[in-house]
Amino acid sequence: MPASLPSHLLFGAAYYAEYHWTERTELDLDLMKEAGFTVIRVGESVWSTWEPRDGEFDLDWLQPVLDGAHERGISVILGTPTYAVPPWLQVAHPEIAAEVATGRPHPWGARQEVDYSHPAFRHYAERIIRAVVARYCDHPAMIGYQVDNEPGMLLPHNRSTFQRFVRRLASTYGDVDTLNREWGLTYWSHRIADWSELWRPDGNSLPQYDLAWRRYQADLTTEFIAWQAAIVREYASPDQFVTTCIAYPRPALDDRGLTLELDVAAGNPYYAMQDHLDATQDLSPVTPWTTSGASSMFRQADRTFSSKQERFLITETDAQSIGGSAFNLPPYPGQLTQAAFAFVSRGAAMIEYWHWHTLPYGTETYWGGILPHSLEPGRVYRELSEVGAAFGAIGTALDGFEPDADVAFLWSTDSRFAFDFFPPLMDDAGEPAAASYERIFDAYYRGAFDAGAQARILHVAQARDLGAAELAARFPVLVAAGLYVADDDDLEFLREYADAGGHLIVGIRTGYGDHEARARIEVAPARLANPAGVSYEEFSNLQRPVGAVGVGSFEVTPGATAEAWADGLTPTDADTLVTYDHPRFGDFAAVTTRSHGNGRITVVGTLPSPALAADLMRWAVPESIAAGLLRDASLPVSVASGSLPDGRRAWFVFNWGWSPQSVELAVDVRDAITGDEMAAGAHLPLAAWATHCFLSSTPDN
Repeated sequence: MPASLPSHLLFGAAYYAEYHWTERTELDLDLMKEAGFTVIRVGESVWSTWEPRDGEFDLDWLQPVLDGAHERGISVILGTPTYAVPPWLQVAHPEIAAEVATGRPHPWGARQEVDYSHPAFRHYAERIIRAVVARYCDHPAMIGYQVDNEPGMLLPHNRSTFQRFVRRLASTYGDVDTLNREWGLTYWSHRIADWSELWRPDGNSLPQYDLAWRRYQADLTTEFIAWQAAIVREYASPDQFVTTCIAYPRPALDDRGLTLELDVAAGNPYYAMQDHLDATQDLSPVTPWTTSGASSMFRQADRTFSSKQERFLITETDAQSIGGSAFNLPPYPGQLTQAAFAFVSRGAAMIEYWHWHTLPYGTETYWGGILPHSLEPGRVYRELSEVGAAFGAIGTALDGFEPDADVAFLWSTDSRFAFDFFPPLMDDAGEPAAASYERIFDAYYRGAFDAGAQARILHVAQARDLGAAELAARFPVLVAAGLYVADDDDLEFLREYADAGGHLIVGIRTGYGDHEARARIEVAPARLANPAGVSYEEFSNLQRPVGAVGVGSFEVTPGATAEAWADGLTPTDADTLVTYDHPRFGDFAAVTTRSHGNGRITVVGTLPSPALAADLMRWAVPESIAAGLLRDASLPVSVASGSLPDGRRAWFVFNWGWSPQSVELAVDVRDAITGDEMAAGAHLPLAAWATHCFLSSTPDN
């Protein structure tokens, strides 16, 4: 975590004084101060305000905002405006538009329509970045910079972009014969004799080509953000950080590579509220970019932590309902507090809302801000003021906080890319299911959450950087679900992890593809079949859920099912834990386990339902860290925690539902907000949608 980040929790919102019809900066900043704001984000959406005409700059309008914020002790993050191209630039240089297909430019009128590798765009972008940052870099309110906004939205097909792709392939593979062999271009007569014969991506049907294209597009995004960050650092002081805000579902994004170029990771987790956060209900997501379920909020936070394996910033999240004119689900009382502390419990060092006031015009007219359309402070403002006061009371108590984890999950961006092109799962209409990788991954993540366990997400490279022995020591359970694109060393590393004492849980499609997304010509799961004592040669989509049956002492929750997929697992010397209630699939195991070296390998040959996934996690993690705070707690109550530098632990308790709960404390704690002491054995009442933050009274042993 950069030394420039304050030791206290940052709390605030994106603030656009320029969006108001009337001047009210002083009033807004006073209301922010009263609400406990300590930070605002400004400036990143209005290039046409900074530069209304080519070469004509208006840079002074933001000065009153920064001055007023500084007078009130509110810090400022300044954004570069490069994601919203001004009309004069698109008129003067229409060639900078990103082509969403070859020869088909993205229409103007929204945002992020540009090919950000285009030299003309880079010229004007650099000019505005330097003008804005130079004007305000020395202002005492400035603590950091956000370059661009949610990058990686498009996959540009522009001629120059494609030519660079071909040059990259030539550099990677050396000659066309190597490419022909590695991509299997004998198939359907795709062999090329010269690099000029490579076809455009529009009609491509080959998964190896698509994976290379997606990797390249993600690298273009990283290159663009690194380019901006380097410019900003020419002006930034050593105590000012540089970041960008990440929308993790973006198609042209490798968040690990991107954040290597930044000081701190920052994410924009949006989620559906109201009954979507009720742990007693199971509702589907409403939009592609908002999640559903309390577990999904924690997963979004853990994904942001995973980018750098460090504490992170929330640059945007729900204040009121987010998602458009037909998606109006304002939070129930208490839910905003829950979300804020959920993010903090997984390592967030800042919570900023999108945004301060709800706009009366534009695309985001019904993206609710902290203030409603009336601009009068209401219920949301009052609840967030309580959050601000709570953060103020906590002060620096969470400085150095590191979230706990009972189980680690491997994340593979390459596998996500591969499954976007070749989804293994079907949707309800029998079509290839979008976001198959996320569905497989989230099944296990939700299982851990429902079982009361906490998670750490690691990119494959980050796990390997730790080494097998260190990974096994720090994370005694490791889930590799859907790890389809993996080289030989990746799979050998998984075996070494189990050999070193870790419990490896292998999900469907793991070990089936190699680093080029080619199906491996070996017994599945590749490199793991022998140490796991199980293999399969056939697999099937499941047209409907199939009942899961526990074997021996393994307990399966009534109603637990296998969903979407079944590997024909055939044990050799592994123990079967679960099988199928089905006349054909019952011939196979659904879940097997076998000791290996000092550890264990468990193979799951299906997509577990939430109940079955929770059963697996309770079995793999019989004593969670959270059990150290509460005795016999279960959903809708959840616990998150983390360690502090002095050896104490911070605890966060949530009631995700309407029914009041009562839980018993297992240790002495102090309320981090009120300072009240509570002894082990005391009963803690939890009102509907309640949130509590405690500190251990003494260091953990």
